[in-house]
Amino acid sequence: MRLAHLADLHLGFRQYYRLTPEGINQREADVAHAFRAAVDGLLAERPDAIVIAGDLFHAVRPSNRSIVFAYQELQRLRAALPDTPVVAIAGNHDTPRSSDVGTILRLYEELGIHVAADEPRRLVFPELGLSVLAVPHAALEGEPIVVRPEGSEPFQVLVIHGEVGGLLPIDQAAIEYGGALLDPEPLRREPWSYVALGHFHVQHAVSPRCWYSGSLEYVGPNIWGELADESLRKVPGKGWLLADLAAGTVSRRSVPASRTIYEAPTLNAFGLSPAEVDRLLAERLAAVPGGLGGSIVRVVIENIPRPVMRELDHAAIRDAKAEALHLHLDFRRPESIRTVGVGAPGRRQTLPELVSEFLGRRPLPERLSRERFVSLGLELLAEPDARTMEETA
Repeated sequence: MRLAHLADLHLGFRQYYRLTPEGINQREADVAHAFRAAVDGLLAERPDAIVIAGDLFHAVRPSNRSIVFAYQELQRLRAALPDTPVVAIAGNHDTPRSSDVGTILRLYEELGIHVAADEPRRLVFPELGLSVLAVPHAALEGEPIVVRPEGSEPFQVLVIHGEVGGLLPIDQAAIEYGGALLDPEPLRREPWSYVALGHFHVQHAVSPRCWYSGSLEYVGPNIWGELADESLRKVPGKGWLLADLAAGTVSRRSVPASRTIYEAPTLNAFGLSPAEVDRLLAERLAAVPGGLGGSIVRVVIENIPRPVMRELDHAAIRDAKAEALHLHLDFRRPESIRTVGVGAPGRRQTLPELVSEFLGRRPLPERLSRERFVSLGLELLAEPDARTMEETA
């Protein structure tokens, strides 16, 4: 019994201002390309069942182009694998904030896709000996629900979208906000054959049979934090998972990257002249794998004073930015170090640092986790920014 696990497709995601020759946002086209490649992989593997663990779309009201594209790809999947059940749940990006707004996911039931958009659904496929409990994001926002295997089917699968408590990105800025908090203990304790998780964009095993498949493209709030997370967790990139439920094994299936996304080595400009900074920056841009053209690149330039920054070769920088899909030069001026007295210069704390410090010393009841309390405060602080980014994307 082989189960394919995908999540966080985020169709319709848009970023930067470059368009394809057809007039489509280039990053939107990249995300669509990743899903098409994933469907190609599914058709090649021919799994016994397929689950999509939330966030099929990036927004509750996706563009007509995204709706049609998803329909075409899912139709291609159903036509080639008519006996393979496909189960999809709504993630936080697919879930309307108002109860009077419907979800577009219902459209795909016309193709024979099993959709859980509002309430949990237990789906049984006797011919496969498979029971799937599909729990959408909306079902996790109210009263706690009982999530455990039921029935005599030998293969019990849970599909759920949320943030497993205690699992935080290595780079906190890479947190994807808006997910429901999941208690990891029941997920590990209950005898699930497999738990298919969505929401965290980096492939990760919570336990041997409990996995985040990750996203198919870099669609999170901070792709550089996501890259660092993948590097430290030794994740080879984006893709989906193929789980053998009888053997208890999980294998990765990669999706080819549409373009290079590259974090260059940090450039320390301390004591350097503008010409030296120009030279070192040019070396870093020349070292982008596959070339700068069409790539997404960041170069952090530390300890660069304003006078040096002003004297850089800005014509060359403009040319480089025109060549790349997106070039982020992250200039960071030297920090002033507080040395003597209250009035000495010092680095001003950021708002998240101030909030974290305040919540960290606030008296709490014994039963409350201070770590989670501080984390929740930072999430609430960042929520308006994340919502603004989503609305303007």
